Amino acid sequence: MAITAADVSKLRKSTGAGMMDCKKALVEAEGDFDKAVEIIRKKGQAIANKRADREATEGVVLAGVTADAKRGVMVCLNCETDFVAKNEGFIALVQSFLDLAIEKNPADLEALKALELNGRPVSEIITEQIGVIGEKLDLAYFDKVEAETVVAYIHAGNKLATLVGFNQSGFDVQVGKDVAMQAAAMAPVALNEDEVPADVKEKELEIGKEMARNEGKPEAMLEKIALGRLNKFFKENTLMAQSFVKDNKLTVEKYLDSSSKGLKAVEFKRFTLNA
Repeated sequence: MAITAADVSKLRKSTGAGMMDCKKALVEAEGDFDKAVEIIRKKGQAIANKRADREATEGVVLAGVTADAKRGVMVCLNCETDFVAKNEGFIALVQSFLDLAIEKNPADLEALKALELNGRPVSEIITEQIGVIGEKLDLAYFDKVEAETVVAYIHAGNKLATLVGFNQSGFDVQVGKDVAMQAAAMAPVALNEDEVPADVKEKELEIGKEMARNEGKPEAMLEKIALGRLNKFFKENTLMAQSFVKDNKLTVEKYLDSSSKGLKAVEFKRFTLNA
């Protein structure tokens, strides 16, 4: 049967595949639309299998919040090249996954992959897009923050994003953005000293002792010196104790309290594709 431009356009709109791929699929399917869709999906799976051992280290990281700003979500879709990552269609695809996650509130990454978007699971859409784009794609990251107010920040280029949850609502929007940008720029390892993992503390103590020992300090003083260096580590690497980048006379904790009495960051997430 004759394949019309309208048939090709409809298949392209449904799958995102190129015009020629759509036409070939329709010809192979003898005009059967559903069969043509399946052909394109199988092509995507075949390419996915072929490229499974490739590295997908580029991609797009996006973050956003619900309408009431009580929950924030972050996702990352990896690809192989920066060229694909900068493509508007690819960015729109990641945005559609983010919007779905904001709406449906999946429990984890696997739950997000199982959600349906336009009648198809996200995992299936990704496989299909592998066939369209010709690169390995991997929905590699999903996380969320829930709090009285959540602020999202996406750094220029879509390679880095943060979410910060606060214990109050109604405070100056710029204050929340400032702290979300601080988390992006200064890469804290934890919210505060209490949330620094025990193994990280132990490692820093050992490093501090070894440095002091190499400096010729007395063995009896090593523990005290290492503890002092650990406290410095907390000040430099925990969000609330860091010097505020816009005014280094203040810590982030003091900046928040000066903006709204008792205002604190209660949780944050940071994800980056930058090495």
